[in-house]
Amino acid sequence: MFIRVSAKSFLLGAVSAVALMSAAHAADVVQPVEASGFNWSGLYVGFGVGAGANVHKLSSDFIPISLNGIGGEGVYGEATVGYDYMVSPRFLIGGLLDAHVGNIGTTLDITGFDASIKETYGFDAGLRLGYLLTPNTLGYVLGGYSWQKYKLDTNAGFDFDWDQSGYFVGGGIETAINSNWTIKTEYRYTRFGTKGDLLSEAGIVGVPDGLLNLDTSRHTFQIAANYRFGAQNGGGAAFETPAYNWTGFYIGGAGGAGASVHQINVPPFGDLEFNGLGGEGAFGELNVGYDHDFGSWVAGVMVDARYSGMTSKLDLGGGSINVDTDYGFDVLGRVGMKMNESTLAYALAGYSWQHFDLNASDPIGDILDWGSSGFSVGGGLETAVSSNVTVGLEYRYSQFAEKDFSSDLGLPDDSITSKSSFHTVRLGAKYKFN
Repeated sequence: MFIRVSAKSFLLGAVSAVALMSAAHAADVVQPVEASGFNWSGLYVGFGVGAGANVHKLSSDFIPISLNGIGGEGVYGEATVGYDYMVSPRFLIGGLLDAHVGNIGTTLDITGFDASIKETYGFDAGLRLGYLLTPNTLGYVLGGYSWQKYKLDTNAGFDFDWDQSGYFVGGGIETAINSNWTIKTEYRYTRFGTKGDLLSEAGIVGVPDGLLNLDTSRHTFQIAANYRFGAQNGGGAAFETPAYNWTGFYIGGAGGAGASVHQINVPPFGDLEFNGLGGEGAFGELNVGYDHDFGSWVAGVMVDARYSGMTSKLDLGGGSINVDTDYGFDVLGRVGMKMNESTLAYALAGYSWQHFDLNASDPIGDILDWGSSGFSVGGGLETAVSSNVTVGLEYRYSQFAEKDFSSDLGLPDDSITSKSSFHTVRLGAKYKFN
C-alpha cells in the first residue's frame, strides 16, 4: 500500500543537496584543515534540517485489539548547543541540548471532515560518545531524554494538544570543513512512554485511564552545521589520515532502520483519504557500484538489494493482519564533494522497486502481494578508514506508485487505492578494489 509525498518532505532532497554544496563552497574558500589542527574539545552551536516519520500504536487495557500503527511524515528544523571533551587522542564524550519545530504528522480527509495530528515543537537532552575515524572526521553514538508536543486539529471544533516524553538513541558522522565549522549527518530513534490518559486530556469525562493507550516511536534524519569555538587553536589529534582515491569498483553492505507511511484512498466512502497507515522496522542491504574521482568532485552509480522487516500490524487478539515491506532494490546515481582529505558529502537519486505483502496469521496466511516502482532521493557522509575501506551514514526518502486493489477485491476500478513512502537510514561499509 502506498503514499503521496508531501511537498515539504519531497523538498528534503533538494534542501540537503543545497546544504551540502554550501558547506563544500565554504571549504573551498577557507584555508583547509591541517591533519593535526582541528580541536574537537569545546563549546559549539549548530543548526540543521531533517525529515522523518513516526508510528503511533493504539491499544487498550480493556479490549485485546491494537493497531501498530498510524503513521505520519514531515520535516523539521533544529537548533543545538553542546560541549565535547577529548578524553584520549581518539575518544570523545559530550553533552548536547536540541530544540526543534516541525510538521511530522498524519491527516484524515473525508467529505465534510478534516483532521490532523502533528508534532509541533520539542527538545532533546543527551550525551554522546565519539571516536575519531580520521583527525577531521568523528563517528559517534548518542542517547538521552526527549520531550514532544502534539496537536490534534479538526474542522469540527474538536482541538486539543498534549505532550509525551521518552528516550532517544542514535548515531552520526561529523566532519570538519574548515578551521571552525563542521557538518554532520545523524539518525535518531525516539520512543515515547505510554499515554494512557489521552481521552481525559481531550475533555471526555468519565473514561478510565487505559481505555485508549497511545505509544509513539519516531525515526528522524538530519543534516546540520556546527560552529566550534576555539577549534582553530590547535591541540587536535595527530595521527595518519588514510590516502584514498575514490575511483574504482566497490562492494558493500549496510544495516538500517526506518518507517513507512501508506496513504489509503477510498472514494466511495465520501472521498476518504487517510495519510496514513504506518510501519517500522530494520533491514539489511548489499550493494555494488563504481565511483570516479574528478579531483574535488566524485560521481558514481550503484545497485543495491535489500531485505526489510518494516511492518504495519493490526492485532485482533486471536490473530493479526500485517502489511510487510519485505524485499526490493535500487539503481542510483550520486554526486559528492570532498569535505576534507578523506570525507565525501554526497546527494543521490534514482529508481527504486519494492515488494509488499498483505497477510494474516494462520489459518488465513497470504492475502495479496504486489510490487511497485518508484524513486529515491537522499544523501549522506562517507569517510575513508583505510586505503580500501569506507564507512558512511545515509538517508533516503522513497516514494512508490499507486496501487489499485479494486479488482483484487471484486470492486469497480479506483474504489480503493494506496501509495507508500519510506524514510530509511543506513550505516554501511564499502570495500573498493584498487
